[in-house]
Amino acid sequence: MRRLVFALVTLLLCGICVPAAVAAPGRARTETVLATGWRFHLGDVPGAAAPDFDDSAWTPVSLPHTWNAADGADGGGNYRRDVGWYRTRLAVPAGDRRVFLQFDGANLVTDVYVGGHRAGRHEGGYSGFRFDITGLAPAGRTVPVAVAVDNRKNADVAPLDGDFTLFGGLYRDVRLVVTDPVHVDALDYGGPGVTVRQKELTAAAADLAVTTRVTNDAAVTRRIPVRTVVRDAAGRVVAMSGTTVTVGAGRTVPVPTAVRIRAPHRWNGVRDPYRYSVTAEVGGDAVTVPLGLRTFAVDPDRGFFLNGVPYPLHGVNTQLPSRPDRGAAVSGADIDADYALIAELGANAVRMAHYQHSPREYELADRLGLVVWTEVPLVGFVTDSPAFTANAEAQAHELVRQNQHHPSVALWGLGNEEYVSSPAANAVLAAVQAVFRADDPDRLTSYAHCCLSDTDALAGHADLTGYNRYYGWYLPDAGSLGKWADELHRADPGRRFSVSEYGAGASVRQHEQHPVPPVPGGHWHPEEYQAEVAEASWRAIESRPYLWGSFVWVMFDFASDGRNEGDRPGINDKGLVTDDRVTRKDAFYWYQANWSARPVLHITSARDSVRTTATTDVKVYAGTAPVSLSVNGVPLGTRVPGGHLAVWPGVALQPGPNVVRATSVQGGRLHTDTVTWVRQP
Repeated sequence: MRRLVFALVTLLLCGICVPAAVAAPGRARTETVLATGWRFHLGDVPGAAAPDFDDSAWTPVSLPHTWNAADGADGGGNYRRDVGWYRTRLAVPAGDRRVFLQFDGANLVTDVYVGGHRAGRHEGGYSGFRFDITGLAPAGRTVPVAVAVDNRKNADVAPLDGDFTLFGGLYRDVRLVVTDPVHVDALDYGGPGVTVRQKELTAAAADLAVTTRVTNDAAVTRRIPVRTVVRDAAGRVVAMSGTTVTVGAGRTVPVPTAVRIRAPHRWNGVRDPYRYSVTAEVGGDAVTVPLGLRTFAVDPDRGFFLNGVPYPLHGVNTQLPSRPDRGAAVSGADIDADYALIAELGANAVRMAHYQHSPREYELADRLGLVVWTEVPLVGFVTDSPAFTANAEAQAHELVRQNQHHPSVALWGLGNEEYVSSPAANAVLAAVQAVFRADDPDRLTSYAHCCLSDTDALAGHADLTGYNRYYGWYLPDAGSLGKWADELHRADPGRRFSVSEYGAGASVRQHEQHPVPPVPGGHWHPEEYQAEVAEASWRAIESRPYLWGSFVWVMFDFASDGRNEGDRPGINDKGLVTDDRVTRKDAFYWYQANWSARPVLHITSARDSVRTTATTDVKVYAGTAPVSLSVNGVPLGTRVPGGHLAVWPGVALQPGPNVVRATSVQGGRLHTDTVTWVRQP
C-alpha cells in the first residue's frame, strides 16, 4: 500500500514517472546583509548597468539609503523624485548553489542588473522582492551589480501620491540569499514559501494545514524529503510531520501536510503574546516562520473579539519609521525604539498606514502582542487602466504572501481615502478584495474611508470599515465624534466600523492655555489643543463598544514635504511623539493614563514655561489613585482623578519661578512629577 501511495504522489507531482535521484542532504541556507561597498549617483546615467562602467566618481554610501532625507522634509513640496543608481561588486559563493538578491523595500520602481544583464524589475515601493541571479553570477566569481531605483510618479504603480514623502532609494536592507539547488521556494511573491493555516482551534488541540513550496533547481528529477516541525516558545518540539515527494527538474510543487498541536497555548495580544515556530525542512534547506494560535471576530454591536473575548482595539497609526537626518533609511535599532514607545504608550493595536511596512515591524508586533491592520498603497486616486489594477493586485499578493504567517496581522487593508467614487476606484478595490479572499480567506479586510458619504460604495468592498474622522481639527467640535458614530450605527446597524484616524496637530514649541481651535493649515498648533481633542475623542470612543477599534493619527510626527504648517514646514505634526523621538507630547500621556497598566503621573503644559497671567489651571493626567499638588511647597489639596484627569483651577503664581509638584502613590510606590513655570509681566 505504501508503494502504491508513493507511486500516486509521484504521478501527481511529476506528471510522468521517470527515474528519480535521491536528494542528498543539502547545505544550509545563508543570508548576508549587503550594507557596505556601494556607490551612488542621483540622476539617470546611460550605460550605468554595464559591467565595466566606471563608478569611481560616484558617492560611497552604505545601506539603507535615501536621497530625500533633507529635501523630503523641508516643506518645499518639490523634493527630488528621480532615478538613483547604486553599484557594488558581489562575491558569489563557490559550489552548486542557488543565489538570490533580496530587497526588503526600494521606492518606487527598481531595475536590477548583474554582470551587465537584467536580473529583474519590481514595481512597488514598500513590499519586498527577490530575484534569482544564479545564471548571471558564476560560482566563485565576483560580479558587478547595478540597481536603478526610480521614485518618480508612475501612472501604473500605486501609490500615485500621498500626504507623505515617497523616499527614493534602497531605504531598507538588501541581502544575498544562498540556498541548495533543492530548497524552499524563494520566489513566491517574496514570501517565505511556507503557508500555515489554522484550521481548528480548541482548548484540546490546534489543527494546522501547512503548505511548503518545494523547488528543485537541480538538473535531474529528485526524491526530496520534506519535514514540518513545530516548536513551542521554549524550543521544544510539539508536533512533527514528514513525507517524501518527487519533483521534476526546474519545477516547484506545493506540498501540503497536516499538523496537530495538543493543549495549545494561545497568542493573546498584549496580555500574552505567546508564539510557536514552524520550520519547513526541504532536503538540507530550512525556513522558519512564527506561529500564533488565536481567533479574531468582529460583532457590529460588541466590537472586536480576540479568542472569543471582547478586546476593543485602541492603537495608533504609523508611517515609515524615519529620523530627521536619515529620512526612511533607518536602522533596526531605530525601529525597535519606535515599538518600545508604542508599548510604553499602552496601545494594543497598530494600523500600519498606508503601505506595507518593514519585516521587522511585523516581527515586533508579534512579539509585543499588537494587533495589526496593514494595507496596500491605494491612496487618494487610482489610474483607470489594466496596468494599474494589475499592480494593485500584485502588491496585495505580496502583502499577504510576505506577512500571513504573522499572528499579529488580523486585517488586510484595501487602501485609504479614495477621493472619487468612480467606477475605476471601485473596480480596483473590488479586485484587491478578491486577492485577499483568495490568498487568505481566514482574515478580515478593512478600508479607511473619508471625505464622501459614510455609506458610499467605496466603503462597501471590505468586510469592515474604518472612518477617518478628525472632529476638532478638519471637522468642527471634537465632542461631535460620538454623535456621528451613534447616528451611523443607528442608520446602518449591521455595519462593523472603527475610527481609523483621528487627532490634531501639535507643536511642542507653541502653547496656549484654553486654546481656541486653530486653523489646521496655519502656523499656530498649540500642544494644549491636541490634548483637548485627545481627551474629548477618547471619551467618545471608550463609551461606544460597537466601535471595534480606534487608531490615533499618528504615533510620530513624520515627513510630508507638501505641508507648510505648525512651527516647521515639511512635517505632519499630529504625532504623539516628535519626529526625532525625543519628546512625548501631552496627548501621549493622556492615552498612556487610559491604556497602560504602568503608573502614570504627568503635569500638562510643562513646556509652557513662561507665564504672563497671575493664575493658571493645573491639569494632571494620572491613574486612579489620589493625586496631591503643591506650588512652591504649599499644599493645594488632593484630587481623585476623574477619567484619569485631575484639575486644580485658578492656581496663583508668584512673580518669578514657581515649582509645581504632583505626587501620587501608585502600585505601592510614591510617584512625583515636577515642573517649573516662570511668571513674568
